[in-house]
Parts: sequence; structure tokens; C-alpha cells
Amino acid sequence: MIEGCDSPGDCDFRWLHFNLADQRSLSWLERSIALPAAVLNLFTTQEMDQRGLIENGHVALVLHDFERDFDWDDTGRIGALHIVAGPGLILTGRFHPLHSADVIRRRIAGELVLEGMSAALTLLLDALVDTLEERVLKVAQGLLAAEDDLLSDGASPDTRELITLRRLCTQLHRTAMGMRTTLMRMESERGVPSELLPLFARTSQRLQTIDHDIGGAQSQLRLLRDELDLQAAQRANRNLYFLSIMTALLMPATLVTGFFGMNTGGLPFAQGAMGTAIAGLLMLASSVVTYFALRLMGFVRQ
Repeated sequence: MIEGCDSPGDCDFRWLHFNLADQRSLSWLERSIALPAAVLNLFTTQEMDQRGLIENGHVALVLHDFERDFDWDDTGRIGALHIVAGPGLILTGRFHPLHSADVIRRRIAGELVLEGMSAALTLLLDALVDTLEERVLKVAQGLLAAEDDLLSDGASPDTRELITLRRLCTQLHRTAMGMRTTLMRMESERGVPSELLPLFARTSQRLQTIDHDIGGAQSQLRLLRDELDLQAAQRANRNLYFLSIMTALLMPATLVTGFFGMNTGGLPFAQGAMGTAIAGLLMLASSVVTYFALRLMGFVRQ
């Protein structure tokens, strides 16, 4: 299949997608596509940093996307989409399956017409940004559901779920900020095609809005965690209060028990038949006196 990718005579634009983990793809690229060395190196590198460059009319980008498995769409892993756009040609590549590929495939299947490099790059960037928006919406819905459960039913959210949402927020923030920084740098590069400048600017604005939404979700998550910490502290205080009152009530009774448990001569009530009952009454009376004393001092809540 890869050997049949030569441009037919009546074709003005080609879009080729490569599995960069396959050595055959790399070999075909080196012998069949005339790319500047720096552009080819950026396209085939396994480094994950988001970056871009422009050389000899070619625009090269490495942008983050979420990986997917063949039977699982949401893996939570971050991958990289490699892009090269040039006159009449756009190349995309990945080392692992990516979520944006499904989005692009569905839109192309919907009879979307790509008239050139600008339209194809617009489709690529929109697919990446739409994926981020979808994940941010998922985080927001998860936080709203957790807050509703906490405020209406008093049910504490699963801590593992909150940790997952926090990790996803961090991933989204890093991805959106890294992509926006890369595109803003590309806007100031020399030689960038004029038709791509509005695309880079519009995508940067969308990414800024997404990052603002991510910041709101992170703030909401912090408030939720603060509320959970406050409730946990209140429960701990109630338990400590109960244990303290119980300790104070049992301490006099323990002293009475210890006194009558001494093996010494002349111990009161040792000879009579009612000694145990009298000692028990003394234990109960000492606890009752302690209770009323604590109430008078304000230590026992009404």
C-alpha cells in the first residue's frame, strides 16, 4: 500500500498518514518525499515535546493528543501527533493510535471537502481542540455530579475518582498551554504561510478559552476537596469529643474500682454482704457527679 502513494498526474493535493513505529514508513519517507532535514527529523522524532518549525515552505508541528487502544477509547495516556504541511502535501504520523484520528475520519466520511493545505491543517487543529473541549466538559460534568451528591445527599465522592479528575485536569492544562504556546511561536516565525496566520490565531484563542475552563474546573475541584476535608475534620472532632466525654465519665468509676481492688487490710465494705452493691453505686454516682460537673462547666453540649 505504501508504494502506491505516488501522486497521480491530476492530483494537486495529497494527505498521507504514517505509523511512525513501522520502520518501512520511515524508509519510504526518506527515499520518496523531499523534505528538509530538520523537518524530517521533527516528523520522525520520538520526543514528546510540543514544538514546531518552518523551513523551505514546510510547516512542521508536534502536538499532543490522547492515545487510544483498539478496544478502549479513553486510555488517559498522552501521545503526539506529528504534522508536516507543505505545498500540495500534508503528512501526519503517530507512534500510537490517537483519538483525533477517529474524529478526522468521521468528518471526512461526512463528505468534507479538503481543498488544500490550509483546509487540512484546519481540520487537524480543530479535531485536536475539540478533543480537549470534550475532555474538559467530561471533567466539569464529573465535578458537578460530585458536588450535587455531596450537597444534596451528603454522600462523599470517591477519592479515587477525584484523583483521576485532578490528574486529567493537569494533563489538559499542560496540553492546552503547550499547544497554544507552540502556535503563538509559529505566528511570529519567518516564512509562515499567510493563509495559516488566521488559523493559528483562532486556534490559540480557543485554547486560551479551554485553559480558562480548565482553571475553573481546578478551582472547583479544590473547593470540593476543601469541603471534604472540612467534613472529615468535623467527623474527627465529633469522634474525639465523644471519646473525651466517655473518658471523663469513666475515669472516676475507674478510680473507685482501683481503690476497692487493692489487697490491703481494713478495706471498707469487705465484710458485709452488700459491699459489691455499695461499690457499684459509688462508681455510678461518681460518673453522674462528673457528668453534671462537666455540664455546669459547659463541656457537655446540650
